[in-house]
Amino acid sequence: MSRVLITGASGDIGAATARKFAKEGHSLALFGFKNYDSLIPLSKQLSTEFGADSFCYRCNAADDSEVKATFKKAEKQLGGIDVLINCAGISFIGLDQNMTGEEWAELCSTNLSSVMYFCRSAIPEMVNRKAGKIINISSMWGTYGASCEAAYSATKGGINAYTKALAKELAPSGISVNALALGAIDTKMNSHLSSDEKKAFCEQIPFGRMATVTEAADMIYCLFSAPSYLTGQVIGFDGGY
Repeated sequence: MSRVLITGASGDIGAATARKFAKEGHSLALFGFKNYDSLIPLSKQLSTEFGADSFCYRCNAADDSEVKATFKKAEKQLGGIDVLINCAGISFIGLDQNMTGEEWAELCSTNLSSVMYFCRSAIPEMVNRKAGKIINISSMWGTYGASCEAAYSATKGGINAYTKALAKELAPSGISVNALALGAIDTKMNSHLSSDEKKAFCEQIPFGRMATVTEAADMIYCLFSAPSYLTGQVIGFDGGY
């Protein structure tokens, strides 16, 4: 069984992913920040229901020094990290010209810089073992771009490019790096949409609906289960969008 670190584990997708990996018998390091308190009952539930070793860590994913220090704690407690799943992220919806510099900086540091910070912490030991898997959660908007989400799209496009480049660096060490470009997932992040807006959006999706968080978690697990030869890929999971 693997030792799995999930960032943004307090979010809907992160929590569903934690549940999936716990169900399959893996050990977990659950990272959260603003909603850290919700990780405690989640961790207890996973331990009770599945007998999983599950530990919680409060960490600002946008702070490089904090990531380094907290990652070391998790690595020591679990005895190493075999799998890194970067789920941490925030959104910004609005016209690009209305975005402040502070909002841009927060979006970039949380969505993009955090991926690099955690990868940089995980890589040394993975290289030593000549094994490891990194899964970066991206978005279809990083591929297609979205009106009124230009900055968000840019951060996700950055994750896609970073994933492809990092995979080339780490492939000689037997480490796979892939990104999952999620489409519309029925999460709290999309709760700002009215029922009519959701309906109109779903009509644009060939599959005709949003995916559930369970489906997203199952797809993340599929990437984890794939042969290590699968690397440097940005896999779309968007209902055919």
